[in-house]
Amino acid sequence: MKLNKEWSLFLEKELKSNTYINLEKFIINEYKIKTIFPIYENIFRAFNLLIPSKVKVVIIGQDPYYGENQANGLAFSVYDECKIPPSLKNIFKELVTDMNCTFPKNGNLEKWSKDGILLINSVLTVQEGKPNSHKNIAWEIFTDAVIKKLSFDYENIVFILWGSYAGKKSLLINEKKHLILKAPHPSPLSSYRGFFGSKPFSQANSYLLRTGQKKIDWCL
Repeated sequence: MKLNKEWSLFLEKELKSNTYINLEKFIINEYKIKTIFPIYENIFRAFNLLIPSKVKVVIIGQDPYYGENQANGLAFSVYDECKIPPSLKNIFKELVTDMNCTFPKNGNLEKWSKDGILLINSVLTVQEGKPNSHKNIAWEIFTDAVIKKLSFDYENIVFILWGSYAGKKSLLINEKKHLILKAPHPSPLSSYRGFFGSKPFSQANSYLLRTGQKKIDWCL
């Protein structure tokens, strides 16, 4: 489980903790005996596509897709050839109406990562066919530490929290230094309760511009 140099330095304390060391041992063994997603090399892909100082927006998911050839290491994202999942399809619908983008041809969000958007799940791995199978094995401790440290060390980051699970992460963020955007989850079960029309993309860009940053080209 390799992080790039910048993240390794940024998270040095967390990576040396007994909690993380034990987590790493557990995960390595899981990959040896079970089918786990994403592939091992992509566990930290969301981090390795950018560096801490370039993070403009953080979007927080729950855990990876648990079907074959779906999870690619970025929250909500899938491989190019994969059918776009329902929640991501609703994210794209909001993207089209909010930013006047063309509906994306696939569900690969790598471009967002390279533009400064950290797409992390709270839990970074999952067993095939078993959602939440790696819940409460200490991934949450690690990713919560990431959120808290980003909040403490930097300012003017946009944190986009969709759904009640992600919404609870607001307690880790200093809202005086950052913008927190909350909305219902884009899942078909909850998207019509206020996700549609929440305009997270244009709100994020307005804040970035107000704080002297370059806006994001959200169109894929």
